[in-house]
Amino acid sequence: MENQTPLALAAVPPQVTPFDPSLLLWSHTLPAGSAWSGVIRRGNTMRFTDTHGRGNVSILFYNAANPSERYNMPDTLKAQHTAYLTKGHVCYSDMGRVLCSVADDSCGWHDTVGGTTQAQDVLLRHGEARFGSHRNNMHRNGQDNIQVELEKWGMDKRDVVANLNLFSKLSTDSSGALHFQTDHRAPGQYIDLRCEMDVLVVLSTTPHPFDPNPIYAPEEIELSVWRSGTASANDICRLHCPENARGFINTERHYL
Repeated sequence: MENQTPLALAAVPPQVTPFDPSLLLWSHTLPAGSAWSGVIRRGNTMRFTDTHGRGNVSILFYNAANPSERYNMPDTLKAQHTAYLTKGHVCYSDMGRVLCSVADDSCGWHDTVGGTTQAQDVLLRHGEARFGSHRNNMHRNGQDNIQVELEKWGMDKRDVVANLNLFSKLSTDSSGALHFQTDHRAPGQYIDLRCEMDVLVVLSTTPHPFDPNPIYAPEEIELSVWRSGTASANDICRLHCPENARGFINTERHYL
């Protein structure tokens, strides 16, 4: 096991291990507006790529062995003194453990507060498009997509918590109102989420609820998974702040 002393770890300069195609386990295209869930094992990294630069991924994380432990947005933000996630940050569970860490990121800002779309929101903004008439081009929403996936794992809407939105950025004005930044996105942006625990990942590729596009136009996302190993003693996420060093210790002790 790695040195668990935060002061000793802090003396080592941060490093990031780049993606190595030779270690690829599998890859998959997440269709536009779709839902997906699966268990990603500890020591594997997920790379999400926004191929066209207009995508959004509403995503949640759960301890695969005990899904009552899940991603906690408030603890994630306050522990790292941030309002968004990017390289060097981690996603905390409600047990103070690190579910996954942002090992690399070309986007720079992933929204933590915007939530996900609801059926009524999509209906009011984009109109009705049912499966019977539109087939796979039907209008889906993030809430229902995530709930459907959770039911496959014995959970329900009570288990839907505040989610993370990959590739989306919200800013605030002087009055505190939130605004979606359309110029933030670009084709080919990626984020690497390294699993520090066995993680049940639940996601929806539906549009961000603050996206001003009047046309319902979700985009596909590329997902690649490779065997990366967990955070090293000199990892950028571990060294980001003292709270993260303690979070990694809690996580590693869980697997002793």
